[in-house]
Amino acid sequence: MQRLPGAATAAALREQVAPDAQWHISHPINELVGPQAVAEQFYGPLLAAFPDLERRVDLFFAGQWSSPPEGEVGYSPPQVRGEGWWATATGYYIGTFRQPWLGIPATGEPAVLRFGEFYRWQPNPSGVGGQITEARILLDIVDLARQAGRPLLPPSSGLDWLVPGPAPHDGLLLGPSDPLAGQESMRRTVAMFKGLWDYDGVNLDSMGMERFWHPNMMWYGPCGIGTSRGIGGFQRHHQKPFLHAFPDRKGAGHRTRLSEGLFVASTGWPSVAATHTGAYLGVPATQRPIGMRVADWWRSDGQLLTENWVLIDLPHLLLQMDVDLFAALHD
Repeated sequence: MQRLPGAATAAALREQVAPDAQWHISHPINELVGPQAVAEQFYGPLLAAFPDLERRVDLFFAGQWSSPPEGEVGYSPPQVRGEGWWATATGYYIGTFRQPWLGIPATGEPAVLRFGEFYRWQPNPSGVGGQITEARILLDIVDLARQAGRPLLPPSSGLDWLVPGPAPHDGLLLGPSDPLAGQESMRRTVAMFKGLWDYDGVNLDSMGMERFWHPNMMWYGPCGIGTSRGIGGFQRHHQKPFLHAFPDRKGAGHRTRLSEGLFVASTGWPSVAATHTGAYLGVPATQRPIGMRVADWWRSDGQLLTENWVLIDLPHLLLQMDVDLFAALHD
């Protein structure tokens, strides 16, 4: 458990964040530059809404990102990737919802806001410490609205619940890790990526996901999609409706991808590009091009992938489909 610094947030950000740092946050917050903007437009309103806010982290690890050679699975063009040192975390903000936030009415009761964070930092010349130069933060705002009794999307096909951390409770990597284990975790995850792109356009089994995933895998999706178990559940609740809506989907490149120990994470803004040619989340096909802001964290057991935490900026996605989810909060 970690209490946020409250009134000291602005000072803490000035110390830890570079003056020209670029912060990219879920819609409708989007792009902010510099610690003052982050304090005033993100943390300030969030702390006003949740005065007793706590940050509970389920996964935390770090690594160095350098894009693979052109043509390899997961290749990101130079204008997309952010090479360098990154740290990532995911978990929940927890607090008492005292004031409205982003148009979502306060409940006066405890609420949770799922987060996923990626931070790129520039180490000091001494190798000790440094400053954050870039942040990519996805929030499950749709789920917060659901808790407040103002659902923004139809009920999830999968399970909406308090998404857990890794089953072995080993997600906080605070000490040294075996670099070879991290490399093997990355290799295993990239092989799974390749399987996804082997889809023949007809049969989901053509991806051969059983080669990569444990039979009792857990896929923890955002509110609007929900959690599923096993490859069959993953296909039923996520892959089938997604590929119906976006059959021409393709990778748009990762901003970063890192691994440590048994864990891998990636994010891209967008990491998927497609055309909206089928109904999705209650929205009829628009024939419009879309890009998806996505973040993933994977854990393996050393042989197969066992868990996948996923956040998608669904309000931003639907805005490209001519649906403003936040407008409904003001009706």
